[in-house]
Amino acid sequence: MKKYMLILALTVICSPTFAQKQEDEPSGFRKDHVFLGGSLALGYGSATGAYGGSSFVIGANPEIGYTLADWIDAGLAFNSIFNSIKYFDGLYNIKQTSFNYGAGVFTRIHPFNGFFIQVQPEYNWIEYKQKNINTGATYPKQTVNAASFLVGAGYGQRVIGQTNFFTVLMFDLGTEKYSPYRDGYGNAVPIIRGGVNFYLKAKKKK
Repeated sequence: MKKYMLILALTVICSPTFAQKQEDEPSGFRKDHVFLGGSLALGYGSATGAYGGSSFVIGANPEIGYTLADWIDAGLAFNSIFNSIKYFDGLYNIKQTSFNYGAGVFTRIHPFNGFFIQVQPEYNWIEYKQKNINTGATYPKQTVNAASFLVGAGYGQRVIGQTNFFTVLMFDLGTEKYSPYRDGYGNAVPIIRGGVNFYLKAKKKK
């Protein structure tokens, strides 16, 4: 996970050129640069070959963030995700469902209007249930935790101080077995999120 945190740090450090046009902006904390909102997550994946399999992911991702400059946002993200996976373990067909909740931090780099790159490390707590489709037998619940490192690109309307809409496609670059963004074989599942953010209103001058 350390190497992914390094990628996040380098992404921010290596992007100062986008901030040059911000030199005339007032400094200090600005209430109208704080935004609240979030997104809905949706993902589907399938595997080919002898073992086959498919996965489905849906969830909600509330967030709170701050626009540091025209080119960068940062904040906290939370998630609540349901994941359903069907796969063949070499002997039986297995259906696995899971529910997880987690939290992390995100950074969005806006190299030009309408397009952004998102980096989001997070940590998740997951409860798994498994059922043998062939025999109908169920297995004891299993509770685990796992880190993930989501990276992707998105597009949307973004006007600082106004309501914004966006869509983003991300993949988990981590390798943890129990990540909610990976299928039963450890393959990353594409995550599509569509959401909206609302900026707080600036304080009125007396």
